[in-house]
Amino acid sequence: MSADANPPTGKLGEPVWYAILPGVFVVFWATGFIAGKLGLPHAGPFTFLSIRFMLVIALLTLIAVVMRAPWPKREALIPIAIGGLFVHAGYLGMTFAAISVGVEAGVSAMMAGLQPVLTAAVAAYFLGETVTKRQWAGLLLGLVGVGMVLQNKLSLGLGTPLGMFFAFMSAVSMTAGTLWQKRFGGAMDLRTGSIVQFAASLVVTLPVAIYLEDFRHIWAPDFIVAMAWLVIVLSVGTIFVLFTVIKRGAISKVSSLFFLVPPTTALMAWLLFHETLGPIAFAGMLLIAIAVAMVTWTGKKA
Repeated sequence: MSADANPPTGKLGEPVWYAILPGVFVVFWATGFIAGKLGLPHAGPFTFLSIRFMLVIALLTLIAVVMRAPWPKREALIPIAIGGLFVHAGYLGMTFAAISVGVEAGVSAMMAGLQPVLTAAVAAYFLGETVTKRQWAGLLLGLVGVGMVLQNKLSLGLGTPLGMFFAFMSAVSMTAGTLWQKRFGGAMDLRTGSIVQFAASLVVTLPVAIYLEDFRHIWAPDFIVAMAWLVIVLSVGTIFVLFTVIKRGAISKVSSLFFLVPPTTALMAWLLFHETLGPIAFAGMLLIAIAVAMVTWTGKKA
């Protein structure tokens, strides 16, 4: 992928386009919950994901061939595949499975809010990154803010114990995936490396879809719209953005962006589905904004 010889840069020397990537990631990642809600009634969770992965692999292969992207070396295939298993098969599979057995989407998003805290707890050991007291305070404040945003949904019930286990494991899988990608996946070409990751994930989800769900699905209009959005915008565009941000930033700061996903999703649901948002939810959004600032602010020594 080519770039301008002298791209415009910000005050810290980063290209101007990089400054908007975190915001792009949050908005687009939040739409995944909306699209999932639209498409899941027409297919089982693992059938839904398997079809999604197949389409993404076909699209990325076309892109890689046209752009003559370099393929990973043999010794890099397994580390790249493991990252994909955590992020795609693990996180997405567990999230969709949780929703399919009765866990509210908002509750699932709340569990995903554990991801920044889990990541910070492990980052020091796995990556040698330091998390300051201010950042720890921000991470915990963000978790409180997520609970405030979703308190109406939480009051509706958590779902089945199995569903809550799936929701918790989605946070664990995403934590493992971001840490693994930061340590081992930074050098991979996003076009061909992602093909390896989605193919590895398909190897996991497809047998489950066939055995447990008989691969049943209905190509209803809602299913087609949701699938197109998830394939093109989420699985290609947004994953590329996420991996770019992971490569260029401290993992605890990158993970704090996940705090912004539940309130963004809640705002979208409020606009699209007329779901209610009370004063407590808006106060929670303010807390989340403060929390992310506490985690990501680097001061004059940045």
